Amino acid sequence: MSQGGHSRKGKSSEKLSGKPKKGKSYGRNASAKKSGESPKKSTNTDEIRLNKFVANSGVCSRREADLYIQTGSVWVNGKPVTEMGYKVKLTDEVKFDGRLITPYKKEYVLLNKPKGFVTSTSPEKTRTVMDLVANASKHPLKPVGRLERNTTGLLLFTNDVDLEKKLTHHTSGVRKIFHVELDRNLKFEDKEKIEKGIKLQEGFIQVDEISYIEGAAKNEIGVRLQSAKNNIIHKLFEYLSYDVIKLDRVIFAGLTKKDLPRGHWRILTEQEVINLKML
Repeated sequence: MSQGGHSRKGKSSEKLSGKPKKGKSYGRNASAKKSGESPKKSTNTDEIRLNKFVANSGVCSRREADLYIQTGSVWVNGKPVTEMGYKVKLTDEVKFDGRLITPYKKEYVLLNKPKGFVTSTSPEKTRTVMDLVANASKHPLKPVGRLERNTTGLLLFTNDVDLEKKLTHHTSGVRKIFHVELDRNLKFEDKEKIEKGIKLQEGFIQVDEISYIEGAAKNEIGVRLQSAKNNIIHKLFEYLSYDVIKLDRVIFAGLTKKDLPRGHWRILTEQEVINLKML
């Protein structure tokens, strides 16, 4: 199965059978009532001027932000604010021309998720993926989509709200490739059924490509698809009475696991960010 990504010399390391090459580690593990009224000012010390918040988001300069605030283009927690010098908390919801913005430089972190971690941003009794990227940024990051607790592989984190929404929208068409290990060999006729598409409770699901892993047993399968539905790989095979023993996402939106050991993260390159925004 062809697996796009960055070009390189020699045989591609993006084979679906492929575990990432051992190499340099790029990261580490880590244990108001009426419309038009300004919302109540916070007494929290962790606050900044609204014009600086807007400017830090990258949409305009600080001086330009003052003009936009005066014209009512900036909303805080659902209400327009036109007061100069108004201060907001970093956790407030700020919108510029109807678009949610954050006061931080846009950051993009790629994690090679291990088993046993829940994709959640909320504190839980169990381990979450946020524990793994705790040292990746000083600012809050959000996972793009999710991987089930025992699913491994690539998971992207960012504070770029627009990109996160773009990549998780059901019409995004973001390409994902999974390495699947089943409890028994996949019958050829079942492989053909998946290729033609299967109607599940979630709707008609059709993969872009499914193939046996070259040089491996017939229970190791490569699946390429664009569906954004959660846990859809498991449901496809369970429909045909197979149990998924292991599930590893080896490609996500052109990003690969090259030189990224399990449980580690790295910062995306400038070119990778450009590529994502062009999808």
